Amino acid sequence: MALREVTTNKRALVTGCAGFLGSHLSETLIDQGWTVTGIDCFTDYYSPVIKRGNLLRLMDEPRFTFHEVDLSIDPLDDVVDGIDKVFHLAAQAGVRGSFGTGFETYVRNNITASQRLLEAAVRRDVSSFVYASSSSVYGDAAVAPTDEGVARHPVSPYGMTKVATEELAGVYSRTHGMPTVGLRYFTAYGPRQRPDMAFSKFITAGLLGRPITVNGDGRQMRDFTYVSDVVEATIAAAHVGGQEATVYNVGGGSSVALIDVIDFIGSVLGRPLIVEHVQRQIGDARNTAADLTRAAADLGYRPKVDLEAGITAHIEWLAERAEPMELRPVVAAG
Repeated sequence: MALREVTTNKRALVTGCAGFLGSHLSETLIDQGWTVTGIDCFTDYYSPVIKRGNLLRLMDEPRFTFHEVDLSIDPLDDVVDGIDKVFHLAAQAGVRGSFGTGFETYVRNNITASQRLLEAAVRRDVSSFVYASSSSVYGDAAVAPTDEGVARHPVSPYGMTKVATEELAGVYSRTHGMPTVGLRYFTAYGPRQRPDMAFSKFITAGLLGRPITVNGDGRQMRDFTYVSDVVEATIAAAHVGGQEATVYNVGGGSSVALIDVIDFIGSVLGRPLIVEHVQRQIGDARNTAADLTRAAADLGYRPKVDLEAGITAHIEWLAERAEPMELRPVVAAG
């Protein structure tokens, strides 16, 4: 299903606009005729230099306005004023960092920030509030593929903050009639993917001839979703009618063993990746697989980019850079 046409008077707010998904979403909205206000606070989870680079094209767009804003503490009414639809993608990412003392940051950037933005959206009578959730809410799901009705049992504090975000959205939907739509993204990848994520690490290591470290046996299954498919589902979600809070899975359409992905990356690069296995890490779900029935019915969502084409595009994007993303110890999330 093609995305429905949008008119030029549509005004969108994109939070986390300098990130991987937020920058792609903002560019696509601009291309479709939207006027976009983007906000980001350039947290140091990964290099702010990379994030600022993601904004280069957008900063030259006359219908794009950028504000450096911390959702957890800064005034929000002015940036939400006049906005028709909110796309809330800003969040503190990463599973392992959410354990221990780092949890405070996740509470601030994922829960407090979302609640304050919902409050501002209510005050400014926003017509739609679309927000990023995560497959992490399911934890080690008992059913695969996993539909949206399966119980949420996160296995990380990060996943718990995404559950909390979903619950907050439900509260504002019930109490204020705010139309909220949550999208449970399943392992997004593609150009601009965060440097700490598996594909970026695998590909960069392969380009540099360095080994990668895989947590566990590599047989864990993942549903990988190419960035353009994520963006398509996200924009479609802004057109879902009704006042009841809704959530949708956004996946790539199939689940693949991590070790098979590693083999494919090696075949594209023309040499196998050097793999070192270590113990599986706390907080990593063993398998993920999205049931897309609801998203197909309500959003017309059907992923278009298969894994081989998506990985090839990701490799080509990284290979074009004179200096691939800086390698920290190359340990891939499960």
